[in-house]
Amino acid sequence: METILYYIKKFIPSRFFELLQPIYHFLFAFIGALYYRFPSKEITVIGVTGTKGKSTVTELINAILEADGRRTAMAGTIRFKIGEKSERNLYKMTMPGRFFMQRFLRDAVNAGCDVAVIEMTSQGVTQYRHKFIHLDALVFTNLSPEHIESHGSYEKYVSAKLKLATLLAQSQKRPRYMIANKDDDHGVDFLSAKIEYALPYGLSDLELHTLNKDDISLVIDGATIRVPMVGLFNVYNALAAITCAKAFGVPMKTITHALTNLSPIKGRVERFRSPKNSSKKITAVVDYAHTADSLEKLYKAFEKEKKICVLGNTGGGRDTWKRPEMGRIATQYCDRVILTNEDPYDEDPKKIIDDMVRGIENESKLTIIMDRRKAIHTAITEAPSGSVVIISGKGTDPYIMGPNNTKMPWSDAKVVQQEMQTLFGGVV
Repeated sequence: METILYYIKKFIPSRFFELLQPIYHFLFAFIGALYYRFPSKEITVIGVTGTKGKSTVTELINAILEADGRRTAMAGTIRFKIGEKSERNLYKMTMPGRFFMQRFLRDAVNAGCDVAVIEMTSQGVTQYRHKFIHLDALVFTNLSPEHIESHGSYEKYVSAKLKLATLLAQSQKRPRYMIANKDDDHGVDFLSAKIEYALPYGLSDLELHTLNKDDISLVIDGATIRVPMVGLFNVYNALAAITCAKAFGVPMKTITHALTNLSPIKGRVERFRSPKNSSKKITAVVDYAHTADSLEKLYKAFEKEKKICVLGNTGGGRDTWKRPEMGRIATQYCDRVILTNEDPYDEDPKKIIDDMVRGIENESKLTIIMDRRKAIHTAITEAPSGSVVIISGKGTDPYIMGPNNTKMPWSDAKVVQQEMQTLFGGVV
C-alpha cells in the first residue's frame, strides 16, 4: 500500500494531489494502525502539545515516570526512546510519517513499556498522524504564532492544535486527563474538553518560585524542588510535568528526586562552560528557540549576564513575518548580535538575513557571518570573560537544510564543544 501511494503522489499532477491529500494521509494513518494492530490501546499514552516546551515537558515526564519505576517509551523532536534504547531523531520531524508512530507504539508494547510519552504537533495533525492514537492524557503547554504560512492563519494553527483535545475526548480510554496551562489564553479551550479530569496548572499553584542563575526553585505541596534548569518558561514546563505525574499517581517525593537529579536536556538551554582553570570564563548555551516569543524568554533567562547572541531564522520560505521581530529582540537583549545561516532551504540565505536586519535597532551591535561554524567560533573567541554565548534556532536539529532538500550534517552542541576544546583545552 505504501508503494502504491508513493507512486500516486509522484505521478498525479500537484493540483489534483492537493485535493487528494486528506484521503492520502488518512489512508496511511488507518493502514498503519491496522497493520500494527492499534497498539495505543495496549499502553498508557500521554501526548504533549503546544508551541513551546513540548520537548522539555516530554523529557521531564519521562524522567519522573522512570524514577517511579515505570518502563517508558518516548517520541519527540530530540530523540526516540523505548526502554533503555535511545536514538537521536534525525527526521527533522517531530511526528514522522510512513506508519512511524504506529510502529513506534507497537515496538513499545512489545518491549514491555508501561507508558509512551509523545510530542504531538499541529503539522502532524494536518497530515493525520495523530489519528488512531488512543490517548490517556494530553498536556498543553502554550500557544503563540508559528507555522502561519503552512496553516494559512493563526486561527487555523490553533484549530489544528485543538483537534488533539478532540482526539483525547474521542479516546476510548478511561479515565482521561487534560493537563493544561491555565495562564495561557488558550488554556480554557483545552480544559473545556469533555473528559473525566481537567487539571489546570499555573504559577498560582506554587507557594513560591525563584529564578536563580543556575537553577529554578519551586515550592509546591509543601515540597521544595530545585530543578537544574533556568528561566520562567522552565517553571511552567516543570509544573506541567509535575501535574501530569501527580495525575498518574507518582508521589511528590519521587517527583522531587527526579527533578532535582535531572540530566541536561539536549538542545534545550544546554550549557557548556570553559574549564575552571581557563584564562576566560564563559558559558555557551545551545537552544532551539525559533519563535520571537521563545527567543525573548530565552534571553530574559540570562538578563543579568552580558550576552553574545548567534542566531538565524528557522526555515527559508516560511514564517517570514517573524524575521524583523527576531532581529529587534536580539538587539534589545543582547550586547552583540551575530546573524548567520540556519535552514535556508530554497530561499537565498542572504535574503533571510536582510529581512532580519530590518528589525535591528542598533547596527553597532551587529555582525553578519554566513558560515555558522565561523559565527560560533567568533562568538566564543571574542566573548569577554564572564559572558554568555547564546546559540539559538537549531537545538538538536541534525542538518542544515539547503536548496532542493539537500542537507548538511550539523550539531550546534558538537561545534560548541569542538571550539571550546580548541580555545580552552576543555569544556565542562
